[in-house]
Amino acid sequence: MSITYVLYNPKSGNKDGEQKARALSTLYNSKELEYIDITKIDDYKHFTDGLGSDDEIIVCGGDGTLNRFANDIYGAHLKNNIMYYAMGSGNDFLRDMGKEAGAAPFRINEYIEELPTVTVNGRDYRFINAVGFGIDGYCCEVGDKLREQDKKPDYTAIAIKGLLYGYKPTGAKVTVDGNTKEYKRMWIAPTMYGRYYGGGMMPAPLQSRDNKDKTVSFAAIHTAGKLKTLCVFPSIFKGAHVSHTEMVDVISGHNITVEFDRPVALQIDGETILNVKKYQVHSVACKSNAETAEAVAM
Repeated sequence: MSITYVLYNPKSGNKDGEQKARALSTLYNSKELEYIDITKIDDYKHFTDGLGSDDEIIVCGGDGTLNRFANDIYGAHLKNNIMYYAMGSGNDFLRDMGKEAGAAPFRINEYIEELPTVTVNGRDYRFINAVGFGIDGYCCEVGDKLREQDKKPDYTAIAIKGLLYGYKPTGAKVTVDGNTKEYKRMWIAPTMYGRYYGGGMMPAPLQSRDNKDKTVSFAAIHTAGKLKTLCVFPSIFKGAHVSHTEMVDVISGHNITVEFDRPVALQIDGETILNVKKYQVHSVACKSNAETAEAVAM
């Protein structure tokens, strides 16, 4: 008999991840379910080697949990069904899939097999939705501190307060596929693989994880002062901010480097890394091109 392994993150949502995951017993009452705390899996090779051909996996949690899972099993090329059951606070991947909170688990194999890479402080990470730099990283930093106090973060409120007085914009140098541009006042500087991050913000509304060229999109809100930025900022939830071309740039490419003039917090699918000055993103196409060139050379 096949087994459905339910991998849950007890810290997802409002720290009730296990309780929400166990609700799947009602939906899957005809299957054998085995619940596993995803934070306790130390050896994914051992875990995947033990899967039967008809077994399946359901990953339960938010964007950060999905990111961790995708990084841990990357390259395994599992033939088993990998399902996703969103239980996070932001659920941007779910939103990008055109689904709403509470949606039944759905197959995600094709969405986690080829992912862009971001290099931060000499370490490589793959990401599902976005890498955020600037006030978006600041929001995650503040949100982490609130969660440590058992408080639920309101990222929109944190962003507004950050724009008003909490966050100081930086100077930045951005290079997209060899073309460099410098900015004196950078407010946000994410690179997007999907359309959404930060609980529904849409910095690059035309970005698609299914695009044939496998590009990612760098987006920036820059130059403007606090008041103008604060006025434009709410429109990012509908992608309408891009009409303000005097202070918004969206550039697609395969290789993107963003360097700030001082260390700030950076977030990768909602997971925070502190004191970062630079990140580099390489799309899936970069790896494919390198492999093709190597094969031709041989």
